[in-house]
Amino acid sequence: MTWFNRQSRPVQIILLLIPVVNWIVELVVRWSTWLKKGGLIRLIICILTIPLGIIFGWIDLVWVLLFKHLFLQ
Repeated sequence: MTWFNRQSRPVQIILLLIPVVNWIVELVVRWSTWLKKGGLIRLIICILTIPLGIIFGWIDLVWVLLFKHLFLQ
């Protein structure tokens, strides 16, 4: 999570634009956030990210553009 947040905004957007890369970024960021903070909602999002990671990646792309952080993070 902190690795992604430390990146510049253009790098974050590029990482979320590339389909396979955004899925990998989603998995790493979501699971590391759950390991650090825990919580049932985060766990559900982590599990849903496995099959739906690319969709979450596109949602996060818009979310980063609008709010400068990932959705539900």
